[in-house]
Amino acid sequence: MKKEFDNRNLNEALELLGAMLERQSSRHYTLVVCGGSALITMGLVSRTTKDVDVVAMQDEYCNILPIREIPAELQEIAGAVAEQLQLPDNWLNAGPGPIINRNLPHMGLPEGFSGRLTQFKYGGNLTVSFISRLDQVFFKTFAAADKGGPSYHLDDLLKLKPAAQELLEAARWSMIQDPSPAFRTTLEQMFNSIGFPDAASKI
Repeated sequence: MKKEFDNRNLNEALELLGAMLERQSSRHYTLVVCGGSALITMGLVSRTTKDVDVVAMQDEYCNILPIREIPAELQEIAGAVAEQLQLPDNWLNAGPGPIINRNLPHMGLPEGFSGRLTQFKYGGNLTVSFISRLDQVFFKTFAAADKGGPSYHLDDLLKLKPAAQELLEAARWSMIQDPSPAFRTTLEQMFNSIGFPDAASKI
């Protein structure tokens, strides 16, 4: 049975990935990571997760770069890590990548996103930029409303203990991602259900 990540074995996997990259590649990768692995590493939520969600990459100047799939070289080495540590084959994936959209303000990311990233280095060829608590509130608000009902995204959002103003800002950002009236209604219903009627009324 494939294992899930907690803080210890998540760090082990990233350390091994970094070490293998240092031996096998001359390229440096900087990955921007959101989701459960970022929550765990940043100590924001205590739980496990099954994967590492890469939302973007960064260049040497820390510019955000869109990503639709993990680069082939990195994917191959991640596969070797998966085999050695008995992880799911897609433990490192670019599932959230479509959030990045050059046609949207700030490329579809919350304003100030890059300045809130926290970087960890894993060897000489791998840096991981984990998203901040505030950006987790934004992402989890969007993901929870997108699911349209109870989900682990909503659980994570509540564990982040968001303020009403944070939720309101998150809702406004989320509606850039999905401007449909139905999505707005879902956000309002969700905020009412979790005890934030004032934020719901101001969306």
